[in-house]
Amino acid sequence: MMQSDGPPNVRTALRYHEAVARLAAPEELKQFLHPDMVHAQLPNALFPAGVDRDLTESLAAYAQARTLLTGQHYEVINAVASGDQVALEVKWSGTLAVPFGNLPAGHVMRAHIAAFLEFRDGKIIAQRNYDCYEPLS
Repeated sequence: MMQSDGPPNVRTALRYHEAVARLAAPEELKQFLHPDMVHAQLPNALFPAGVDRDLTESLAAYAQARTLLTGQHYEVINAVASGDQVALEVKWSGTLAVPFGNLPAGHVMRAHIAAFLEFRDGKIIAQRNYDCYEPLS
């Protein structure tokens, strides 16, 4: 993870990704998220049609990740802030706890991610992810 200095929203974005990386409980992740937050995952290999989630749905997805992965790692390559927005360039890897499609438990999935976070009152109110997964084989 990058150094946690810089603008407050960048520091919050990095702490949030650190918590997500260690598969923190939804109750812990909720502290980073605005009650009106929306998380959009643009179409990718896992979600061909993309998916939009509100706070409740996002917290449920975080809980589900705790059952699908034994661990994950986020390497933040770049973080740029402009006003109330933060853009992150991230390398992600996650180890499957259970088989997923043709992939066996223990397989390490990898993705290159651009994440755009918008803040209100110091919390994430919007997140857009562009997840580019390496071949799922």
